[in-house]
Amino acid sequence: MNRMRRLPAALAVLTLAAGLTACSTETEPANMPDDTPAAEETTTADPTAHNDADTEFAQMMTIHHEGAIEMAELAAAQATTPEVRALGERIVAAQGPEIELMTGWLEAWGEDPPDEADLNAMGHTGMDMEGMDQEAVMAELSSLSGPELDRRFLELMIDHHRGAVEMAEEHHASGLNDDALALARTIIDDQQVEITEMNGLLQNL
Repeated sequence: MNRMRRLPAALAVLTLAAGLTACSTETEPANMPDDTPAAEETTTADPTAHNDADTEFAQMMTIHHEGAIEMAELAAAQATTPEVRALGERIVAAQGPEIELMTGWLEAWGEDPPDEADLNAMGHTGMDMEGMDQEAVMAELSSLSGPELDRRFLELMIDHHRGAVEMAEEHHASGLNDDALALARTIIDDQQVEITEMNGLLQNL
């Protein structure tokens, strides 16, 4: 009688042991090598790919920026109002690195550095202010002081910025190089903001 009672219990133990053994022999699938390319592996455009519009943009805008920096340095040192001096400092700080960027592109592209005489001979626009060239502008600004200097600097720099925006818009419509196109967009956006700022400063002088 006792042996009959123990039989179901023994069978239960054997069943449990068999189940545990089966679980212990199951193994995870072996890690198979992933033959798919990594997600971050993407092709990038040739950074030296460019067209004539990119070359002219880099050459022209470099010279244009150099003129703006010359004017802005004078304003930063001699303007009467803190706001105009601060604007001059910001222009220098922003456009200096952009000049380095563009001259670096020209070198990488195997193109000539900017030559102001050549560009003027080609009839490029945006290089003068109220009909004056850079030399005449600097001569006028250097002859002024006080609020007259502040006002005239703002008037001429607004015209100068408008020329830069026009050049950048022309390039953005016909350029090829991605980096140059991005810089053109930045110049358009940043200098339009500064034009608005300078118009506001003029109203308060």
